[in-house]
Amino acid sequence: METTTHPETGLGPVLTLSQLAAQLGVSVQTLYDLRSQGRGPRGFRVGRELRFRVSEVDAWLGQLEADDAERHPRHPRQAG
Repeated sequence: METTTHPETGLGPVLTLSQLAAQLGVSVQTLYDLRSQGRGPRGFRVGRELRFRVSEVDAWLGQLEADDAERHPRHPRQAG
């Protein structure tokens, strides 16, 4: 994953839509679909291109993990 941090502006690393799709192992269309359903990561446009702050992607993934853990709680193993 290639990201860029701009030290002068404090802008954190950002990913393009294609980079994010590759990182997650999903298609670009999947990310478009998730965003249109209000379930995708927050992003912003620079011209015609979507960009995603790595910090926003991390927060989104964390929420997905929390939601999944709520739906599928782990049960402690019982000693036998």
